[in-house]
Amino acid sequence: MVRSADKEDLAQVAALAAQLWQEHTAQELLEAFSAALEAGNSRFFLIEAEGEPAGFAQCQLRQDYVEGTQTSPVGYLEGIFVREGFRHRGFARALLQACEAWAREQGCSEFASDCSTENLPSIRFHRALEFEEAGRIVCFVKRL
Repeated sequence: MVRSADKEDLAQVAALAAQLWQEHTAQELLEAFSAALEAGNSRFFLIEAEGEPAGFAQCQLRQDYVEGTQTSPVGYLEGIFVREGFRHRGFARALLQACEAWAREQGCSEFASDCSTENLPSIRFHRALEFEEAGRIVCFVKRL
C-alpha cells in the first residue's frame, strides 16, 4: 500500500503536495523534490488506493538543531497529505510509519515535525500519532 517514491513518481507526489502547500505550483514542488531526492537526504512515500494516489509524505534528515531533540541527525516530517476522500482510513499513520522506519534505517533515534499554532487539525494529527509538543514559537521577519 505505501511505497517509496522514486524519480518517476515525483510528478504525482508534487501534484498531491500542491494541494497541501497551495502557495506553490506543482511544477515548483517537482523541481524542489527532484533536487531533494538527488541530494540523498530526503525520502518521499506514496500511498495508493482504488488504483490512484491517495496521499504522500516527505521526510528528511536534519543535521541542524531541531527544537526539543538531543541527537543528530533527526528524522523530520516535512509534509504529509491524504486526499479528502481517503482520510480516516489509517493512510496518514501508514505514511508516517514508513517515514519513521526510513529515519531509523538512517541511524536516527528521534523523529520530529512542526506545524503552525493555528493548524488545529495538524496538531490533533501529531498528538494522535504520539508526537509530544516540544514548544511553541512566534517567528518574526523584518525587511531591510
